[in-house]
Amino acid sequence: MKNPVSNTKRPVNRRSFMKGGILAGGAAAVGAGLLTNGTSARAQGHGRLNEGDTAILRFLAAAELIESDLWTQYAELGGIGNNQPIEVNPTPTPPLNNYQQALSNLDSDGPQYITSNTLDEVSHANFLNAYLESRGAEPVNFSQFETLKGSTAQGSSLKPRLTNLMHLNVDTSWFVRYRSTTNPDLGANFPQAITLNNVTAIPRTDADFNGAANPNFLGNNHIQAIANVAAFHFGMIEQGGSSLYAAMSQKVTDPEVLQITLGIGGDEIAHFLEWVDFAGNGVQQTIAPFTDAISGLTFPDFFNNPPLKPATLVQPSLIFPVPCEFISPDLPHVSIIRPLTDKFAGAVAAVASLTADGLFTGQSKLFLSTLQELAQRADAAIRQAF
Repeated sequence: MKNPVSNTKRPVNRRSFMKGGILAGGAAAVGAGLLTNGTSARAQGHGRLNEGDTAILRFLAAAELIESDLWTQYAELGGIGNNQPIEVNPTPTPPLNNYQQALSNLDSDGPQYITSNTLDEVSHANFLNAYLESRGAEPVNFSQFETLKGSTAQGSSLKPRLTNLMHLNVDTSWFVRYRSTTNPDLGANFPQAITLNNVTAIPRTDADFNGAANPNFLGNNHIQAIANVAAFHFGMIEQGGSSLYAAMSQKVTDPEVLQITLGIGGDEIAHFLEWVDFAGNGVQQTIAPFTDAISGLTFPDFFNNPPLKPATLVQPSLIFPVPCEFISPDLPHVSIIRPLTDKFAGAVAAVASLTADGLFTGQSKLFLSTLQELAQRADAAIRQAF
């Protein structure tokens, strides 16, 4: 099997680029290698990409393979057409299971949105790998790392997974950040909207479909808590993608590659805005407040019992980015995607976030080092002048 980070088709002399070891040397060493040994910056029609653009696209392909894997798990259990090939189908068949119903409690079209999001991520991964090959670069293949045991609940394909959705530490600070007038790129920090540590976002076994009935909605507290965790996880994943593509676009040299990062990045933003609204529906009436006696998770009504002050920092109905500081605190506030810088939105930052999320619980050290190497190369890319 090909090394997922190899790039044997590239004509660039990589000896000095790799001198000292990319994992040991870090991003600074990689940057020096690119500056010293990078190929010509000028895009050569549909010829080979320069090293920086190749590194960016290969990391984005890796990120999309990760997203494809996790979204496929969500789609199998919570999308339309339970345990069927993922396809657009406006009439869910068979009838909704308890997890699908719990997701539908957050939005009646929730299962369709999950399936559509999955289709999008799979298309992103397939396109990026095909494009890399069309420009003489090696695609990314993570099949050797699909070794994790996933859910055994009815609807799961039971195939080995790349990611783990059953031991998550969901960072919910994004919910606060997009309602704040401050900006992480300018030093702002944000608390958690709700604490979700070592939780599952999918039914692990058929036993998770059961739980105490909740009189406020059709379903039960236990499966609704799992669906609520998923909702906040959806938002976390897609806001990360929105910032990642925006950060990588600032490094791209080839105009066609810029088309790709802007085009796919825009789709990630579209996903994010849906899941902002989706997560907010789980922390207001008629869903909240409730407590799951099995997991101990409590979801308050953010309208009537906001966990933070001022209450606007967690107001569920604020689904668009609030205007915030940008470039300089001396300039007027503006609505933007944030963060946008390498420190918080780059490839290495993305890997750190996904790892802290617990998404790679049980994965091999080889996978983690492979992903880190791809990230370091992408962050080291520098937009070249013609």
